[in-house]
Amino acid sequence: MHFLHPQLGWWLLAAFGAVVLIRWRGRRRYAAATTVKWIDRSSRASILRRLPFLTLIAALALTGLALMDPVLPYSESQIQSRGLDIVIVLDLSSSMQEEMERARPGRALQTAAVSGAPATAPRPPGKTRLEAVKSAIKNFVSRRRDDRIGLVVFSDNAYVISPLTFDHDYLIRYTDLVDDQILRGEGMTAIGDGLALANFLLSRQAIPGVKRNPVIVLFTDGENNRGRDPLEVLREVDDAAVRVHMVGVDLEEEVRRKPDVQRLVETIRARGGRYFDATSIRDLDAASRTIDAIEKGLLTSKAYVRDAPVAEWFAVPALVFLALTMGLKTLPYFIDVT
Repeated sequence: MHFLHPQLGWWLLAAFGAVVLIRWRGRRRYAAATTVKWIDRSSRASILRRLPFLTLIAALALTGLALMDPVLPYSESQIQSRGLDIVIVLDLSSSMQEEMERARPGRALQTAAVSGAPATAPRPPGKTRLEAVKSAIKNFVSRRRDDRIGLVVFSDNAYVISPLTFDHDYLIRYTDLVDDQILRGEGMTAIGDGLALANFLLSRQAIPGVKRNPVIVLFTDGENNRGRDPLEVLREVDDAAVRVHMVGVDLEEEVRRKPDVQRLVETIRARGGRYFDATSIRDLDAASRTIDAIEKGLLTSKAYVRDAPVAEWFAVPALVFLALTMGLKTLPYFIDVT
């Protein structure tokens, strides 16, 4: 332990010395016979009469130490917050570069034929699926202040972009850096590998002896076509008491109807998760808000704090000694009547 303002101690000591000197100089002097020293010592006042003065000195000394800002150089503390461990799993397959909310050719031609209206000029390109999902993720992260959140991306393989962290500004910055170039040369959709890596990350960063409610949020726009079987991984995830939510990002109708995709969605729902069909940017934000609303829990974690203040170690005893001094002064035995 050390003090942030040790120089204050010298000023307090000097002030205390000045008070003692003034009190000593201001004492009344009385004439007394030299035979006083021969008086029996048992007739002198008990030393207990000085107890209020001693407790007052202790209170002032402890107050001075508290004012000097005592701190511990390094300390370990537990942070308890109403939060979760959440891993976001983001699909980076090549189809995520397609435009979100794009007009379907078949539907556009059918609408023009029924209405008889001439074809309109092509509208400027909007956000890609990846850009839209990144915006939804950043909004989601900014609302989950008390959570440890990590980020995993996958295409042919799965990679950890950020471990579980309370530093959400760091996580948002790394989310901004995610684009189609970081997995250049890949383009498949290994959903099973992404879920497996997220489950591994949650187990690796789990705090022993602390009950937690881990969650995986999967964003994908396609079906699994590489790597491990997602259904097999979901069984492992369920054994680890991890809940999975899936957001289908602008899924094509023919993809949504495929048996493998339907089995994946049904398995997620059967194990307590939710599926969200997000065909627009507004749907993506609504899905993230819904997950934000339904996932609540209590999270306890350890943190190392530098220069942790411990002024209360001295301030509280100082108050106790001061109260004791005032209490003793109310007793007739300690009242000075001279």
